[in-house]
Amino acid sequence: MFGYYLDLAVRSLRRNKVLTGLMVLAIALGIGACMTTLTVLHVLSGDPLPDRSGSLYYPQIDPRDMQAYTPGIEPPGQLTWIDGMALLRAKRATRQALMSGGMVPLQPPQSNIDPFHATARYTTADFFPMFGVPFQYGSSWGDAEDAGKARVAVISAELNDKLFGGNNSVGKTLRLQEADFRIIGVLGDWRPNPHFYDLNMGAYADYEQVYVPLSTSRDLHMERDGSMDCWGDGAGDQAHLEQENCMWLQFWVELDTPASVAAYKSFLEHYSDDQRAAGRFARPNNVRLRNLMQWLDANQVVPSDTRLQAWLALGFLVVCLVNTVGLMLAKFMRRAGELGVRRALGASRRTLFGQLLLESGVVGLVGGLLGLLLALFGLWLVRQQPSDYAKLAHMDSVMLLATFVISVLASMLAGLLPAWRACRIAPALQLKAQ
Repeated sequence: MFGYYLDLAVRSLRRNKVLTGLMVLAIALGIGACMTTLTVLHVLSGDPLPDRSGSLYYPQIDPRDMQAYTPGIEPPGQLTWIDGMALLRAKRATRQALMSGGMVPLQPPQSNIDPFHATARYTTADFFPMFGVPFQYGSSWGDAEDAGKARVAVISAELNDKLFGGNNSVGKTLRLQEADFRIIGVLGDWRPNPHFYDLNMGAYADYEQVYVPLSTSRDLHMERDGSMDCWGDGAGDQAHLEQENCMWLQFWVELDTPASVAAYKSFLEHYSDDQRAAGRFARPNNVRLRNLMQWLDANQVVPSDTRLQAWLALGFLVVCLVNTVGLMLAKFMRRAGELGVRRALGASRRTLFGQLLLESGVVGLVGGLLGLLLALFGLWLVRQQPSDYAKLAHMDSVMLLATFVISVLASMLAGLLPAWRACRIAPALQLKAQ
């Protein structure tokens, strides 16, 4: 029976190609605009680590003096070296990682490749297991390398392809900052978006090419990058940041249970009390402990204009559906005679209503296909924009399926009123008119 109704729907649509084309075009335009903006919003607001985000937390404390103090103000988003190392060494979490970003001069082993500056992540050993970073070759370093300021490095797959043709480079030497580093690991495919662990480098910044121990980076005075907030006598002297009143480090912890989260927040409160008693902290306790997704929300990582564009596109889709309702009403009412004859021959209103809705669904399916092409073109235009997130505007399988689901459901919704009106016509009147 479904095949028969589908055949009737296709025949009906072919009979009036102009009206059919207008309905398909109206649906396609609305779907194309809507799915372009929804895809961008989907990409930007996604969970970068779906399997781990619920157990990853970003601690915040406030070590600043009383100058410009406002009760309830948001605490700083970074830590000083003193506080970062104190929280790291306390080991009150399952795992913890202290880090900063930077740029490091790299001398390729091949003479045919010119030296260049590589983006770098200076971090501690737990960074890799805590974030579930995959390895193509080798592995990460451990606490001993952190403590010993070891000259070891982990490199990205892209850098490994560039320097070593994608071969296993573990054990080879990489020259960074005029010093030789031994490569101990090559990352696999790991590009979570947004760049959640250091938003100061840009929420959708490119990922690092080189990873080295934080202690080693300070020992060699490697150039750091990103924001820095100093107060009091803090001058931001790059060579002496360990003693400066400057916040420039990011700190993440892994907490597996609600009890451990509560305990860690209490630990932060007590730590702040102790530092105030020692004369380091001046402000009242101002502690935050947000999980990964809460941290992204607090920093408003998704651009506000992206949300606005999504709402505008949904409004445009509604306008297109209103136009589709009018076109369908005109098309279905033109078939009043045919529908009246079928009613007189025994077809129920429910059967006719289902057939007309199926016809609306076919319009939506074809409109969805054309809308998909328009959405892909729209995403291509987005990728040409200078925004740092533009390169992420690609449609995944979820949004591909959503395109057709939304298109078919929207067209069937638009067909409800026209189908109901067409089925309410008395067959006797239509037979008399015939």
